[in-house]
Amino acid sequence: MKNILVPTDFSKTCDKAAHLAIEIATLFDAEIHFLHQIHTPVDWVKLSKTDEHKYPDTQKAIGIAKSKLRSLDKDAENSGLKSRTFLEYISDVKAISAHSHNFHHDFIITGSKGTQEDFSKQFFGSNTQKIIRDIHVPILVVKEEATLFPFKNIVFVSDFKEDMSNAFKQVVKIAEKCNSKIHLLNINTNKDFNNIKNGIVPIREFLTNFPELENYEMHVYNESTILKGIETFQKDNEVDLVAMYTHNRSGLSNIFSKSIAENITNNSKKPVMTIHL
Repeated sequence: MKNILVPTDFSKTCDKAAHLAIEIATLFDAEIHFLHQIHTPVDWVKLSKTDEHKYPDTQKAIGIAKSKLRSLDKDAENSGLKSRTFLEYISDVKAISAHSHNFHHDFIITGSKGTQEDFSKQFFGSNTQKIIRDIHVPILVVKEEATLFPFKNIVFVSDFKEDMSNAFKQVVKIAEKCNSKIHLLNINTNKDFNNIKNGIVPIREFLTNFPELENYEMHVYNESTILKGIETFQKDNEVDLVAMYTHNRSGLSNIFSKSIAENITNNSKKPVMTIHL
């Protein structure tokens, strides 16, 4: 984790995400970039200074955005971080992907209130599938509830039926930095609810790829859906971060499809990190 992107609309959850990003960047000694995108009624880049005055509301919004970006930049620099800010005159999922690609970000952190928040609709809500498809780096979404950092309990959700070792390595890196316990959670949505062994065995087989991992627990929950299983697990256990993988492949075993990732990201009360295989 060397270059973190923080897309923000300056909402409460995005502000929380920005300050969490500063903490994470400090822990990993990473550079941090704050990005805000704004709609303008005309092509603002080509607009002359004289003509800018014809759009006082836009001028005001740009001034406020620049001030808030400077504040975030100062917070990061006060933490000893290398920081950059970006103000783009467009608000588009593809633009976020292009920006991330151009600057080689290897981690993205943002905030989301859920499907009711405008920026969530732009960045995650209705466009979650596009974001996960286009940006193949870990994406951490901060929610409304208070976020505990360093994370002490991370739950990694999987069916453990395929090799997701690369995704799990990302979780292990964060857990090692935070001294976290990893909870490996298999949610059984099949009819054979009582066969816990069938849920534990794949986890044990998967862990043979990580013989040095010590601070972990294995869990199998029987629920009708993945989302319900995560919600039940959170009620029963302390959870600071939900981690899951996703990919574009189809198939019955692909329970962590883009639509599932979107649903969990929008409905979880805890921070969610999605990792593209």
